[in-house]
Amino acid sequence: MAAEVENEAASDASAEAGAAAKAAKKKKPPAPKADAPGAGEPLVRGRLAELGALLSGVLYFVAFAGFDVWPLTFVCLVPLYVSLSGQTPKRATWLGFLTGLAMNVGGFYWLVNMLRTFSGFPTPLCLLFTLIICAYQGGRLALMGWLYGRATVRGWPAPIVFGAAFAASELAYPLLFPWYYAATVHNVPVLMQLADIGGPILVGLVLVAVNLAIAEPLRARLAASREVGARTVAGAASEERHAVAIDRRVVGAGVIALLVALLYGAVRISMVNGRVAAAEEVRVGYVQGNMGLMAKRENPGEGLRRHKQMTAALRDKGADLVVWSETSATFPTREDLATQGHFYRDRFAASLGVPTIFGAVLYRVDPDRERWFNTAISTDVKGELRGRYDKQYLLAFGEYLPFGDTFPILYKWSPHSGRFSPGKSIEPLIVDVRGVEHKVTALICYEDILPGFTNRAVSYADPELIVNMTNDAWFGDTTEPWQHLALAKLRAIEHRRFLVRSTNSGVSAIIDPNGAVVEGTLSTPFKAESHDAVIRWMRGGTAYELLGDVPWYAVSLGIAVAAFRRRRPRSA
Repeated sequence: MAAEVENEAASDASAEAGAAAKAAKKKKPPAPKADAPGAGEPLVRGRLAELGALLSGVLYFVAFAGFDVWPLTFVCLVPLYVSLSGQTPKRATWLGFLTGLAMNVGGFYWLVNMLRTFSGFPTPLCLLFTLIICAYQGGRLALMGWLYGRATVRGWPAPIVFGAAFAASELAYPLLFPWYYAATVHNVPVLMQLADIGGPILVGLVLVAVNLAIAEPLRARLAASREVGARTVAGAASEERHAVAIDRRVVGAGVIALLVALLYGAVRISMVNGRVAAAEEVRVGYVQGNMGLMAKRENPGEGLRRHKQMTAALRDKGADLVVWSETSATFPTREDLATQGHFYRDRFAASLGVPTIFGAVLYRVDPDRERWFNTAISTDVKGELRGRYDKQYLLAFGEYLPFGDTFPILYKWSPHSGRFSPGKSIEPLIVDVRGVEHKVTALICYEDILPGFTNRAVSYADPELIVNMTNDAWFGDTTEPWQHLALAKLRAIEHRRFLVRSTNSGVSAIIDPNGAVVEGTLSTPFKAESHDAVIRWMRGGTAYELLGDVPWYAVSLGIAVAAFRRRRPRSA
């Protein structure tokens, strides 16, 4: 009898245990709070984490073009990554913002002078506006920090999240003055060649991977120190805890990414050089007139004289095509006269004796108001007009005021700001060289730092040459012209074509399809000069032309999902 009672009790206990196990299995883990900490406690706390974020911002702009201490690109994100580890989403957003703010204040200091020139506002007010713009632009890194904090809270691996958040922020965050991390290595062409597959974001991800590999030993050391601290507080019972090991996968991924980039770069440069050698030659020159910003408007005759004189010298050297800078023919011209008559031919183009691409200012009077266009025009050897392109992406404050059309009074408050209208067509310019027509995609001002727009234009036109016409005199003798050149180099690689940049005051250059400046064509800032070189008409697609940023949209969607969906733990 006792045995039966004992067996019944054991059976009941077993049933209760089984029911409890099933209930535990079905029970879902509690959803994390919106601002719960990430994987463990923060490795770096308080002001030290903020200093780490600020340090990343400083290292970033010192590595960037203009300062060009490019080896810092391999470590500039290390302090930020370590500071973000274990932080709440709110805290991660703040740290990312501090990095972005420091990066922009240091990298875009020249905005003060630009705003003062165009707005007419006093310097203190321009300083305030510059800080506001830099804070807004710093939001790109704040977005990155927020995505990182949200996704790590939900259990997604920190290194993968960091890379995906980086890609999403570079793709999706709208900027007034765009930049890409990839431009930090603009003087190391071998590291930029992956741009023909994935644009600047892929090049930047390689650099991110190297940063994470370098940061991993530091992260592990700090995590181990925290473990030691926990054992000291908890006493002997915590002695079973193990020191945090270095994640060799992160280190390995960084090493492999760098090796792949170097190997791919070396192979592609050799292949592209072979294509260049086999392509048809053409001698192209550019003119850097170096007219003062206001002098261009006040004395357009002097600007035209300089361009004609230097063009004649290039023609006599055997140039087949000459490129002038943005708005080099400064005098405003009525649209119908420019496009339907022989205005430019009779004014100067027929006397040049060489096919020319120049910048012009056109206008027409519509019922509601005058409309002005920043235009590129091509003429043939006889001076006849062969093509026209109107700039589509206008420069904020210089060519239009944000919300100016909605609130016209803003133009009264900022009388020096332009009021241009954007173009709508991406048709290429036609140039006739020695009786053969060639298509040229023209990019005006900062359109050459927009990979998506350039990709659409080149994919549509399939040109044999890319031309950029710019006037960076607005920014003075600062780092901005060098930053502009660095960002533009990536367009040549993405499309494997030569890129001719003619700027009013520098920095002008001819860039080869590997992103390197053709020897002897780099101009001196704020000096009137011209240069020419033998280049090649190049055509042919790249993976980036075909795919564009589609892969990065997929990555951005993935990190957005990870920011709101908890990762399921692996079953034992």
